[in-house]
Amino acid sequence: MSFRLLTGRTPAPSRLCGPTLVYVCIGGIMSVFMDLNVLFSPDRNRLRGVIETAAHLGFSTIAINYVFEPSSKKKQEVPVPCPISELIDQLPVVQGRSRPIRVLNRLTVLMSDSSHFRPSAPEYRRFDLLAVHPTTEKLFHAACMLYDTDIICISVTEKLPFIFKRAPINGAVERGVVFEVSYSAAIRDATMRRYTIANAVCLMDSCKGKNVILSSAAEKALELRGPYDITNLGLLFGLSDGDAKEAVSSTCRAVLLHAETRRTASGIVYTSRIQQEALQDSDCRFRLT
Repeated sequence: MSFRLLTGRTPAPSRLCGPTLVYVCIGGIMSVFMDLNVLFSPDRNRLRGVIETAAHLGFSTIAINYVFEPSSKKKQEVPVPCPISELIDQLPVVQGRSRPIRVLNRLTVLMSDSSHFRPSAPEYRRFDLLAVHPTTEKLFHAACMLYDTDIICISVTEKLPFIFKRAPINGAVERGVVFEVSYSAAIRDATMRRYTIANAVCLMDSCKGKNVILSSAAEKALELRGPYDITNLGLLFGLSDGDAKEAVSSTCRAVLLHAETRRTASGIVYTSRIQQEALQDSDCRFRLT
């Protein structure tokens, strides 16, 4: 086992504001372009096509998103993430790189009541990323200031029922939580396109482009767009050129770091196995004579 000690706080990567714990990455597993919201589909062929298309477009990491909408009337089970080996036999190689695409699991909780979010539940720990989609201003404020989550989703299919306020958004930024705007709804319908642009512009006016990621929420391969197309879309949303590029790269990486520290005792100690070759090299290098 190799031990990776996270010792202290440092400014977060790139433009992600607020303090974050240091995560020492060995082996270069972090990726360049990422899409952290690809909707899960029971149709394996469709999902396989999305994964292959994402790799062809140059995405090094994607997250399969399981949406959970709790109900107060009846008890519902949190979905169980499907093993990647059951979704696709062999992961495709990323375009322009020599390594296969990295596929993560994500849970998004659609919240209409504060009791719907239970971050300490063992069912939540099965997922690499945890997101919330608050539907009221009160829940949005709680998600920004209190909830132990990685991503806060912004509605793109309807007009926002509330106005973004600077205080809760700054609170989320300081805690390292990011806001997500997805674009696939804008491809499907002209009305949703207006909502997507309007809601995204309102968010950018409040957060000034900080802690924002752009993702697809794609249900099929045709709804995916390349990283540079998404960057241009970010300009339409009101992001600067630099912020738009970071919204599909370094800010997404910061989300993974935030999720890792959340899942590993607040980032105190993280352990993982290393390759046997690395162990042998270490033995040769540090052998006492």
